[in-house]
Formats: sequence, C-alpha cells, structure tokens
Amino acid sequence: MHTSHRPWDVLLIGGASGVGKSRAAARLAAVHGAFTVEFDDVVGALQAATTPATHPGLHHFTTAHAQDLDTERVLELQIATAHALDEALLGVVRNRLSVDVPAVVEGDYLTPRAAARAAAEATAHGRRLAAVFLHEGEAARISANYARREPQAGVQSERAAVSARYSHWLAAQARAHRLPVVDCLPYDTLSQRLAATWA
Repeated sequence: MHTSHRPWDVLLIGGASGVGKSRAAARLAAVHGAFTVEFDDVVGALQAATTPATHPGLHHFTTAHAQDLDTERVLELQIATAHALDEALLGVVRNRLSVDVPAVVEGDYLTPRAAARAAAEATAHGRRLAAVFLHEGEAARISANYARREPQAGVQSERAAVSARYSHWLAAQARAHRLPVVDCLPYDTLSQRLAATWA
C-alpha cells in the first residue's frame, strides 16, 4: 500500500557491523508499519545449511576468524562473502516485493551492487525500493559500540578495525552506484537524515 510519507515498498539499510543498523531499522519499521528482515539471519541459515567444502563463498569470512590473518586479508574475505550473498539478498527482496506489507531489510552483507540490482528490478515491476548505507569509519567508535552491545566479549579492537575498513568500502561502493550514504553520527538525528534521503 503506497502512502505519501513512505515512498518505498522495501527499504534496504546496509552498513558494517556495529554502526547502528538494527536500531535504525527498528525505528523506521515502527514509524512506517513495516516488517523487519535481518539479512544476517538469512546468512546464518544459509551457512548452517552448507559447509565451507560445498559452498566456500558463503564461508570465507567465518573461517577467517579461525586463522591468524591481518586486517586487510580479513576485509577481503568479508567482501568476498558479501558478494557471494548477492543472489540471496535479491531472493529476499523479490519475496518481500511479492506482498503488500512494507519491509525494511538490514544487514552487514547487503552490498551496494546487489542493492542497485534490486532497485532496478523493483522499478521494472512497478514497485518502489529505496536503499541507504550507514557509515562509521572510526574504529574506536565502533569498538565502543561493541563494548556497549557485547560487554561480555571484552575489547574487540581488531574486529572494529575490520568493520571500519568495511564501512569505508561500502560507502565508496554505494557512491559509485549512486546510492545514498549517511553518517551514523549524530545518532539523535539519524532517523530524520535517513528520511531525507528519499524525501
């Protein structure tokens, strides 16, 4: 159902781990009466149903944590995993566009390349899809977010360093695909700044 204040049927919110996607998605879904899809849940299901031997592309990043790899290599593996999941994201979007209930899809593995393809498909079928990528490029701030969210895990500086580098990569890719990039801070105005991207 189209409304004047919600110019999308599906909204994609991408961004690196620890930048506030889930909270932003929950707020927007509540405002617009939308269904929330956490793409990480889909990723987890796919990884549980496969193995690194049968579907190596889906497991690059998870197996990276078991190895002694530098930040750059872990980042490469995360990007490779995200690209391997492009078709899965398109499948989720196609399913959500087949019903009239609006949806917000958010996740770490949502790539600008897949978002651009999904937007083109939606337009071709007379549906409306918007995509936006949240950006936080400071590892220290992401590490602080992890500490608040997962205090039991202790300091996660290496994970935060990878996430910050991944955030920079996502932002650059989003701009290359002419998709909006929104800085996470200040967080108290994030919802309004997100809404402004499709106003």
